[in-house]
Amino acid sequence: MRIGWLAVPLLAAVLVAAGCGTDAGDHRPRPELVVGSGADPEAKLLAGVYVAALRSYGFAAHAETADDPMARLDSGAFTVVPALTGRELQSLQPGATAMSDAEVYRAMVAALPEGVAAGDYTTAAEDKPVLLVSGSTAKAWGGSDVSADLSTLPKHCAGLVIGAVAGRPAPSAVGACRLPAAREFADDTTMFAAIRAGQLTAGWATTADPGLPADLVTLADGKPALIRAENVVPLYRRNALSDRQLLAINEVAGVLDTAALVDMRRQVAGGADPQSVADGWLAEHPLGR
Repeated sequence: MRIGWLAVPLLAAVLVAAGCGTDAGDHRPRPELVVGSGADPEAKLLAGVYVAALRSYGFAAHAETADDPMARLDSGAFTVVPALTGRELQSLQPGATAMSDAEVYRAMVAALPEGVAAGDYTTAAEDKPVLLVSGSTAKAWGGSDVSADLSTLPKHCAGLVIGAVAGRPAPSAVGACRLPAAREFADDTTMFAAIRAGQLTAGWATTADPGLPADLVTLADGKPALIRAENVVPLYRRNALSDRQLLAINEVAGVLDTAALVDMRRQVAGGADPQSVADGWLAEHPLGR
């Protein structure tokens, strides 16, 4: 009888140990999840956000980089890859006409490879292209020296001189206005100086660029949108995540916003480690609250 009584707690201990690191009710051990991204600091930061989200739910996860993260996701080498909805749609379906957040997301989901699915996109966090002009140009276009609408640009389409940082995607049109080829600059600072000097009518940046200068005017996009949406979204291997793992990455959508993205990118641009920055942000904005 004494042996039988001892066997009960020993068996319970074995079962508890077997369940460590797994979802409740699922005692199968799960491998460490790999969140993939490109090697640029912004992509590594987004990967860090989803690594932090998974770890906050108790799942082992780490980030890896690759030249083609989507190919690694498609092959199963990566489990999750953060993306921007518009860029992903353009990659999958060049010439797609969707512009608004919801339309771009739906079109992107429909175009994904069979083995890849999309989690929830961040409705409050975007990094879409944005045009900056000088205060004098904004006023001449009917705005003020601190605000103006992008919808006014097509009325001034003739003679536009547009700048962009080399390697940064830039739209070829705004509404009915087909834009001239952008003059390329080595960095934001040089391009912004060209706008101030009147050498450019406008220059392309993005909404989450931490270096947007206060003395230039951002042309605000309205409804209907004239620039394709670029919301953060986690792509993942279909059937590779448990319900709680999927919940962990989806909850980022309800917490991350553009202001936080700008702040984190500013820290990374200053030399901070992307994963440490992401961990710090999630510690201040815990999921599941």
